[in-house]
Parts: sequence; structure tokens; C-alpha cells
Amino acid sequence: MLFDTHAHYDDEAFDPDRELLLESLPQRGVALVVNPGCDLESSRKAVAYAAEYPHVYAAVGIHPENCGGFTPADMDALRQLAQQPKVVAIGEIGLDYYWAENPPRELQQQVLRSQLALARELRLPVIFHDRDAHGDSLAIVKEFPDVTGVFHCFSGSPEMAQELLGMGWYLGFDGPVTYKNARRAPEVAAVTPLERMLIETDSPYMTPVPYRGQRNDSSYVRLVAEKLAEWKDIAPEELEHATLENGKRLFRIIEQ
Repeated sequence: MLFDTHAHYDDEAFDPDRELLLESLPQRGVALVVNPGCDLESSRKAVAYAAEYPHVYAAVGIHPENCGGFTPADMDALRQLAQQPKVVAIGEIGLDYYWAENPPRELQQQVLRSQLALARELRLPVIFHDRDAHGDSLAIVKEFPDVTGVFHCFSGSPEMAQELLGMGWYLGFDGPVTYKNARRAPEVAAVTPLERMLIETDSPYMTPVPYRGQRNDSSYVRLVAEKLAEWKDIAPEELEHATLENGKRLFRIIEQ
């Protein structure tokens, strides 16, 4: 069975069939899913999905693209959400310098530090988004040595990967590992121990080959597992079992 540790089922792409799809995942080989929020509204939805579906867990957080109107009251709301049943992480949080229209970098960094402090306060792991912000992301997580989690869809260098691994972080691998232009990912996978790998879809985005261009969902996480298993020269079943156990360990999930 598979563990998709990152999927956004609050996205409007799932409006036509969300309930049917979420109910069907265990029959399609997906044992567990973590649904991270990107703002307060999507975080509330993530908590609601976790309450409704036994195999779904939630993370709550404010994504760097969505932090423009951040207020101290948002932190109070996040703190309350983070203490709801089946909330297993603070996320999706981080830095995103890719889009020029994103909130100012200084504000992104301020909101990130506030959420890392909340994770430390509540003793929760974090789901970290780092896009074109490798240096600042690494520098800021070093300010919080007692907070770890997963660098979602890791896109940094093997050297950065090794530094994060040395600090206790996990690395997330997504659909792009199946793309023809995946040059750095095999190098990162080579330096990442099996016990620190997580597999993700980022549904509905980043759909793996051969379904690239279509809507992604958690059942396609097996294609990520197959590619990583190929790179690691192990059976896909071994990769699937290891990443399932890794996710349960990081997010402190004990299946009933």
C-alpha cells in the first residue's frame, strides 16, 4: 500500500468527483494521504476531509504565495486548527521566489518564521515549500534546529539535500522524477537514504508520465515509487513499504 504525503483535494479540479475519489483510494492501493492547507480556508477544508475519511490526514498552514494579507489573528486561527484531531503537520509553508507577483520576500520570511515557531510550540513537523529560494530556506530552517519535517518536491542540489538530511529532514519526491528532463532528481535520490524518502503527488498538479497533462490524483503516486525504486535498484514493493513507514513515522500516524 502507498502513502501520498502531499495532495490538495480542496482544489476546484476535484469539485466534480471529490467524495467518490477520496472514498475509492484504499481500493486503488492508497493507504494514507496527507492534505496540506495553503491558507486558512483550505486548511479548514483539510481538517474537514480528515474528519470524514479514515485514511486522510490534514496539515494546516499559509503558503508563501498566499501570505500577502497575513495578520497576527491568522496565527491564532492556525493554532486552533493545528490542535484539531488528525492534524499531523504545519504546512504547506515556506518560500517561493519564482513568481514576481508573489508577496515580498521579507513578508514571506516573516510568515515562515512565525509558522516554524508554531510548529516548535506544538511539537509538529512541517511541510516545507521551497521554490527558487534554496539559500534563504536553508538559512531559516537552521534557525529552528528543533523543527524538522519534509522538504516537499525537493528541487535543491545534492549538497543541500545532504545538509538537510544531516539535520533530520525528509525529502519529498513527486511526478517530475518521471519527466525526461529530471537531471538533478536522480542525484538527489542517490544521496537520500531510503528511510528518509517520501513520495507525493501534489495533486492535482505535477502528474507523472504517462499521464502528464491530465489531472493528478493519489493513485498515480505508484509511478513515483516505481521510478525511485528503479533508481535505488530495489523492488517497487520495498520502496512502497519503506515510504509508507517513513510517512507514518514522520507524521506520527498509528493506523487503527
